[in-house]
Amino acid sequence: MKIKLPILPILGLLLISLLSSFSPRNTQPIRFDFYGDTVELDIDDAFKTSFDGPLSLESITAFYDKLNAGNYEGLVKKMLFYKEQYKLDDWLYYQLIRRTAQSISPKEENYTAYTIYKWFLLCKSGYNATLQIANGKILFYVQSDEVIYDIPYHFKDGKQYVCLNYHDYGSMIDFDQEKFTELPVYIPGAEKAFSYKINQLPSFKPEDYLEKDLLFNIYQTEYHFKIKLNPQIKTIFANYPVVDYASYFNIPLSKETYSSLIPLLKQNVKGLNAKNGVDYLMRFTRYAFLFEKDSDVFGKEKRFTPEQTLLYEYSDCEDRAALFFYLVKEIYNLPMIVLSYPKHITIAVKLDKPVGMPVLYNGDQYTICEPTPQKQDVLIGQMLPSLRNTPYEIVYAYAPLYK
Repeated sequence: MKIKLPILPILGLLLISLLSSFSPRNTQPIRFDFYGDTVELDIDDAFKTSFDGPLSLESITAFYDKLNAGNYEGLVKKMLFYKEQYKLDDWLYYQLIRRTAQSISPKEENYTAYTIYKWFLLCKSGYNATLQIANGKILFYVQSDEVIYDIPYHFKDGKQYVCLNYHDYGSMIDFDQEKFTELPVYIPGAEKAFSYKINQLPSFKPEDYLEKDLLFNIYQTEYHFKIKLNPQIKTIFANYPVVDYASYFNIPLSKETYSSLIPLLKQNVKGLNAKNGVDYLMRFTRYAFLFEKDSDVFGKEKRFTPEQTLLYEYSDCEDRAALFFYLVKEIYNLPMIVLSYPKHITIAVKLDKPVGMPVLYNGDQYTICEPTPQKQDVLIGQMLPSLRNTPYEIVYAYAPLYK
């Protein structure tokens, strides 16, 4: 006996089922200013969940499973769109991830959840990252091929992993006493190495800049500059580690700072030959800022980018060297070498005719240019008397592509 079922009710049920599968998910929009640009993201309710703990590999894995089951693809896609649109280098993209994780799960409310969200979003963005735990602490590592100083690192399968959140523990973890265990979670597609190189700073809003007066004297002539600086530079580099000289010497100035300084310097060296122009830049870097050791100001070594040297009240020899290097590169684009002594950093520039006691490097003669203030007036081409018999290492050599 054949049973006839009513066709219309069945079609209705199928239609309802079909429509429900395509029904819009519940999302919460978040909107924040990101260094001059407005970022708008939608967070799916299923992706916003709580971490109840206690901290263990099992609880993190369970939390990861919840996040992975949520609708995160649209969020990550939008974040990567912003990365491409604003040409964010990896360090700045990580700042975007931090801001996003903070909007989803505030750091001060649940540090573990905040950290896992950062790790999850970085991995889903294609980066090779991992988590380790010990005694209630959670460390967040990312794979990087670059030389990074002053933060913990370890090697796994021949690859280096550096810690992104060591500062959150006051940089005071005793790794001999505390043995960390890694989270055994594999995330497909998370294979990309993280780079600390910064090729472009954000396009800050002009109104976010402040003016700073620079008063200095060069050869009995007094100069007064007003340059524009953005305090957000301090935030961007607050936890930026010590990187190699090639990386941080080449971090550019932001647009408004560049426009307020470089044209002034170019105007003041106009008509001078390269030797006298470089001498002017050397003395500007030497006398326009107050000197203080990093250990006295920050309690540790902290390398400034050129813009940080302009922004902060105090700077040391490494910071002056970075700024002087940048100015010579930008205005004259001459070959340079960075000389590292046990307790000092200085620069030597290749001029058409060397001055004073040149430094030989790869068959070429470089002129010493001391950008750090000294007790005595050190002329271009003069080496500090205290360093004449001190061995040094050339830690970076710059050769212009077109010269």
